[in-house]
Amino acid sequence: MSETLTSSKTILPETWFGEMRALLTIGIPMALAQLVQFSPYVADTLMIGRIGPAEIAAAAIGSVLYFLLWMIASGPIAAVTPLVSQALGRDKTERRDVRRTVRMSVWACFLMFPIVVALLLMTEPIMIFAGQDPEVAALAQAYVLVLAPGLPFTLAVMSLRNFLATIERTIAPFFLVASSALVNIILNWVLIFGNLGAPEMGLIGAGIASSIACIYSFFAFVIYIKWESRAREFDLFSNLWRPDWERMGELLKLGWPISVTVTFEGMLFNAGVLIAGAVGVIEQGGFQIALNVASLAFMMPYGLSMAGAVRIGLARGAQNNPAERRAATTTILASTLAIVAFAFPVAFAPEWVASFYFNMESAETRPVFDYVVIFLPIAASFMFFDAVQVAANQLLRGLADVTWPMIITGISYWAIGFPVAYFTALHTDIGAKGIWYGLTAGLIAAFIGLGIRLWLQLQRPSPV
Repeated sequence: MSETLTSSKTILPETWFGEMRALLTIGIPMALAQLVQFSPYVADTLMIGRIGPAEIAAAAIGSVLYFLLWMIASGPIAAVTPLVSQALGRDKTERRDVRRTVRMSVWACFLMFPIVVALLLMTEPIMIFAGQDPEVAALAQAYVLVLAPGLPFTLAVMSLRNFLATIERTIAPFFLVASSALVNIILNWVLIFGNLGAPEMGLIGAGIASSIACIYSFFAFVIYIKWESRAREFDLFSNLWRPDWERMGELLKLGWPISVTVTFEGMLFNAGVLIAGAVGVIEQGGFQIALNVASLAFMMPYGLSMAGAVRIGLARGAQNNPAERRAATTTILASTLAIVAFAFPVAFAPEWVASFYFNMESAETRPVFDYVVIFLPIAASFMFFDAVQVAANQLLRGLADVTWPMIITGISYWAIGFPVAYFTALHTDIGAKGIWYGLTAGLIAAFIGLGIRLWLQLQRPSPV
């Protein structure tokens, strides 16, 4: 552990090198875990891309509603990081407060499940109302219903991972996430294409595989936490069935602005899927695959910024302003450098990147491939702004500053990004490329607004 502990407060590194080392110690495994956790979605897209354009489009629009619900539900889960890290920053021996937070966050995951299912049952009429192809909407309805059982489990895994990150246990979680991704990919191969004697289920098989993998992942994390010596100290699952409504209220109070913030950003990208569908099914398939590539690139800075939220939360709990500034600067620097490795091939070799998603001998999917090649260089252009804005957002979250980021992202994405995307795609000759111009405009606005907000927060003394 990079800190030395001399009192009840956590004493943090006093040098830039020490802080960067502390960040990367937990940040690299977290970033790799995010990358690996996203890999089943890449595998789904790679494998579904070999079925046909209608299935690609159905997976795209089904994911719009599925991830909307995921984003709304994720706020109380994301609140685990600031509550736990600041509690341990104040007092390194704290156990009960941490246990209350994590236990109630897991409760929140499963309490929301009936609402999730009820909303997913409306996928087909919602998508038809939104102007999507009726055949594609029907496929999307079936797809999301088999995805639904895995949702509370994947949210609970997110909560347990946030807890483990605050106690600097990130390497084993990386391998657990990797094993879950491997389970998903193997089940995809079996169920989508009917291998090993299984029925050929296509898109539905992909959804079933994802749900099974999420359930497996949750129980793997529970077993690890009950076994690992440091995690076991917190006795997270004692009195698991006892409600703690006071802590649940705190999670919801801190979590709802986070949910809205995440939804503002995520739904801009999902709205892009719907706008692309209004342009055409081929354009929608191309947009979905290019977005999949951009999302994969996003995972590394996202994971590093989650580690930054832990670091700055510890500093805030310890009332250490210089450590807060070091945590913020190193997180933004690391997140920016991480995106470069992805941006270059996406910008300069889009044909090579796109070829991974297609059977290049299929004439049916060739038009989709051509659109992906057009979209990818534009996606590469906004990656820098995306990396910095997510770092700033996560750092503010680690400081438990959630209201202003919600306002800033709402303005950036929906007063700036969405109008540009909608107008240029549907009311000019630019077509589907205009969606990417809108996404870029929104991310630049968020980059500026969140950067200013973070700078202002770091000028203020830590509250007692």
